[in-house]
Amino acid sequence: MTMTFRNDLLCAAAAAPFALCAVALSPLPLFAQDNAPADADILTDVIVVTATGSNQDTDQIEAPRQIALPADAVAVAARAPGAAVIGNGALSGQLSYRGLFGERVLGRVNGQRFASGGPNAMDPPLHYAPSILVDRIEIARGVASVSQGPSLAGAVNAQLVQVPYSAGPDARLTGSLAAQYRSVDNSYALGGTVGISTQNWRLGVIASREEGDDYEFPGGTAADTAFERNLYGVNGGFKLGEGEVFAEYRRSETDPSGNPSFAMDIIYFNTDFMQAGYRGEVADDVSLNLRIGHVAVRHLMDNQTLRSPAPSAMMARATFADADSTTGEASLRFGSDNRNVTIGADFELVDKFVQITNPNNADFYLDAQADLAADRFGGFVQLRGGVGNAEFELGTRLDRTTQDAGIPGVGSAVPMGPRNLAAAFAATPREASDTTVDVVLRGWVPGEVVTPRFTLARKQRVPSLLERFAWLPTEASYGLADGNIYVGNQALEPETAYIAEAGVDIDSGTVSLRPTIFYRRVDNYIQGTPFDATPGVVDSPVEMVAAMNGDATPLMFRNVDAELYGMDLDFRADLTASFALEGTASWVRGKRRDIADNLYRVPPSNLRLAAIWQQDRWSAGAEMVAAAAQHDVSATNSEAPSSGYAVFNLFGGMQVTPDIAINAGIENLFDKLYRPHLSGLNRVGASDVLVGEKLPGAGRGVWVRANLSF
Repeated sequence: MTMTFRNDLLCAAAAAPFALCAVALSPLPLFAQDNAPADADILTDVIVVTATGSNQDTDQIEAPRQIALPADAVAVAARAPGAAVIGNGALSGQLSYRGLFGERVLGRVNGQRFASGGPNAMDPPLHYAPSILVDRIEIARGVASVSQGPSLAGAVNAQLVQVPYSAGPDARLTGSLAAQYRSVDNSYALGGTVGISTQNWRLGVIASREEGDDYEFPGGTAADTAFERNLYGVNGGFKLGEGEVFAEYRRSETDPSGNPSFAMDIIYFNTDFMQAGYRGEVADDVSLNLRIGHVAVRHLMDNQTLRSPAPSAMMARATFADADSTTGEASLRFGSDNRNVTIGADFELVDKFVQITNPNNADFYLDAQADLAADRFGGFVQLRGGVGNAEFELGTRLDRTTQDAGIPGVGSAVPMGPRNLAAAFAATPREASDTTVDVVLRGWVPGEVVTPRFTLARKQRVPSLLERFAWLPTEASYGLADGNIYVGNQALEPETAYIAEAGVDIDSGTVSLRPTIFYRRVDNYIQGTPFDATPGVVDSPVEMVAAMNGDATPLMFRNVDAELYGMDLDFRADLTASFALEGTASWVRGKRRDIADNLYRVPPSNLRLAAIWQQDRWSAGAEMVAAAAQHDVSATNSEAPSSGYAVFNLFGGMQVTPDIAINAGIENLFDKLYRPHLSGLNRVGASDVLVGEKLPGAGRGVWVRANLSF
């Protein structure tokens, strides 16, 4: 049994000058976990989200729960050192990690990877992990191991609650339930898992229901921010020898939900998750991992159901999008937890289709993404060993990816400009293939108080289907939500990142501190750049169509050169037996290397700080959340600078019984008006937020949450 490192210090924070900013972290419960790899804390940050009762096969360290769980679990993941949330809506946020975001950050739910269904990433991976159901969030520290698959900027996995095995041969009913109310958006969340289990098998159901209104901020209401989502499913497993056979099915249904930073709102996401496999030992010091899964996303978004004012009948749009992902992986590990060799192979098959329509005209339709497909097959070798007092993990992986696109259909009511672009795209090769190689070396020297560590890595990312094959100039950009119009580029090369990190973990018992410095040099970084050498001069078919869509200066995805560097840390100080300070701090700088410009949507320096008073059955405290101004913005992407801010919160909790906990708090105590730099820009006319302004943070409100385990 191994205790996970105390990552109660959950936030994305940093201060170039650490004196600027402050942000508050959340000391969440941490657990010792059976079968966790030795030194797992060196390689992974674990954020435990859901309170776990005494019947769970874990050891719990009680700690205050100081935030209202947001509907979007990415806001919880963003409390890890170096992380931040890109706010694109109540259910559409993306994780930024050390300045990189989007498809550069691998996102999974229950270990399963899959493709987003929305062309603008209204459903990034953590969209499918309601916070009320999340047991823990695992974030690779800095660089993901090659065994996790290709990933340029780290990896995050949201593990949902499930019924555990019980201690004896008799069937036992167990479960955990949670409920929360939040006043600032009049939202509620209900969810949990219930099932039966013995020491040899388990079977459980999981379900949640969330709904919220438009949220309030100082001075008004942010229109078109209401949301609604349901999730339900079943999962089970049985022990086979020294391992487990498992299977699960989930259905996620997102109903009409606003996205004010996009041109359209979510009408529905109906998504089915299926996976099964085996994990465990098959012989002495031989472990087998098998997993196969499928995810099917069906999506509709439009600009008239929720949006106010609604567009004219001619400008009404409804976009249908499908995405199917089939994945599989197999690996064998030879050796113990600390000394082993793992060999493995995996594949990912993705099919996408996106069609834009006018619901008032059956003859108006465009296949903006026609029969897109991406097939990836990969393999890896990973060694875990030691030299003297030093421990290391060394791995390499090879992937082969092929991509292609079909011929887009265009309705008879579509103007000639887009029809000509569709014909021109049909005449291109519409296919590409890439071979990528990743190498990761991570080392550390364990000590009782001080543990130095370092990472060297080479990571690659294949251009996305959207970046390569977006023939129609639209705002689809995998969630950049900046109002710019983008087109794809079949000549793109894979991104290649060279990464160096160094840090130290210090734990004296009463004080812990984990600072890290990092540098990432990214060759062939993919970013939108001016379509041609004469921006604003409409002298090409692409610019003509873009001008029809409201932007005469479209951007094309191209390879540029970039670099990111910075530092982040988390810390805790137990000043007395009952009083502690915790926090995180982060600073990252992102720049173009080919021209004098900054990278887009890089978070400002920030800091989170919490003061906690803890007793046996109750706790209380206060936190500060702050960020510095961000003036290092991207001129290429017309990014506006932002001001700094500081927000204060109060929180408290009571362990009523061993199985019942109640937590409550006040967010934004002084009703501060602030606009996070990574928030999207408002596109809704009938709102108290002006069109083109960054969406503000939530105003003052109270929240209360109850957890029951049995």
